[in-house]
Amino acid sequence: MPAYAVIGGQWGDEGKGKVIDYLSERVTVVARFSGGNNAGHTVLNEKGEFKFHLMPSGAVWPQVTPVIGNGVVVDPDVLIQEIEDLRSRGLDVSRLQVSDRAHVIMPYHVALDQLEEKGRGNGALGTTGRGVGPAYVDKVARTGIRFGDMLDAEGLRSRIEQILPHVNDVITKVHGGEPFDVQDLFQRCLNWRDQLLPFIAPVEERVRAALGRGENVLLEGAQGTLLDLDHGTYPYVTSSSSSVGGACAGLGIGPRSVAGVFGIFKAYNTRVGAGPMPTELDDEVGEAIRQRAGEFGTTTGRPRRCGWFDGVAARYGVIVNDLTSGILTRLDILDGMNPVKVCIGYEVDGKPIEGFPAQINALEKCKPIYKDFAGWTTPTAGLTNWDDVPLEAKQYVQGLEEVIGCSIDVISTGPNRHETISRKTLIP
Repeated sequence: MPAYAVIGGQWGDEGKGKVIDYLSERVTVVARFSGGNNAGHTVLNEKGEFKFHLMPSGAVWPQVTPVIGNGVVVDPDVLIQEIEDLRSRGLDVSRLQVSDRAHVIMPYHVALDQLEEKGRGNGALGTTGRGVGPAYVDKVARTGIRFGDMLDAEGLRSRIEQILPHVNDVITKVHGGEPFDVQDLFQRCLNWRDQLLPFIAPVEERVRAALGRGENVLLEGAQGTLLDLDHGTYPYVTSSSSSVGGACAGLGIGPRSVAGVFGIFKAYNTRVGAGPMPTELDDEVGEAIRQRAGEFGTTTGRPRRCGWFDGVAARYGVIVNDLTSGILTRLDILDGMNPVKVCIGYEVDGKPIEGFPAQINALEKCKPIYKDFAGWTTPTAGLTNWDDVPLEAKQYVQGLEEVIGCSIDVISTGPNRHETISRKTLIP
């Protein structure tokens, strides 16, 4: 079964949009399996620049069916806007499919997200305030509304009437916010249904059918492994499973369907929001990386925290996802820097420790142990052939392979689709 998963190997923002667009040439389905519009993927190709938050990143390829799976929580207003944007640019969106099992981000989820984050004060998690977390809370509490529910107007209204009293109590009595009205929410859902009805489908069946026909399917992850609800730096994580296990649960396929797992790593580290980041550079070097790379969030515009490549965290991502290949992005950002450092281990109180700590307090105490690599002055930006990469940059890439325990088979040298070095064919 030829499914291939693309997973963020760090704290997200690794450049998955560009890589997924690049790999989509060889697939017929690109299926998003987790997260919501708290993630942003940027795609740059001959058709222009696209900033997707829900639309799968392979959507601009003519042969691709873009799919939003049951594991995604969807803000209908955001999805409708993305559909309209693509239409206005002359692109066909008729193949888009949204799972009837996918949960809807309701307006009260957005309100709760913002009220709860404000209430945390100095302990804020750094959420995007898009309602993603509360939507997943309702999913687990079995009080969520799914896209399939909107197909039955009478049942939908009854469900809203059952859910809303408790929601309004929390909003008004706990947070001092404004309550929501049943009729207003019901009418919004009907409006969403009217606009999205052509796209709502039993997506999981269609993905399995494509695999059964031997078609290549790309499974698109959002965020990164270190933001995974179970395996990330909890509680500073996202609200879904952003590691490879989420691909199966979020699309209704079995693990035997997955032929390859590709982990994407930035040539340095970034993180958005709160939480420990052992290699963070709160100095002129970190600021230079941020400015040179334009490290500001696609969704929020917030400046990303920057630091050297964390080999301990990356190796953990390789293990958790059982990666078959690594993909390195933003190598060109390190052009001209000397030395280039890589974290090869952690120490606490001057003593080395093993592995990547599960407890947040333990990780906060970790200090990076660095290995220096010689920098390179010959630019790597725009290169498409491994033989043209300067020796020092090759040594850096090979050093990363040794540290993380995984081959790096594709290297991105720029934001455009063609600015890519392929050392191995990942999708036959």
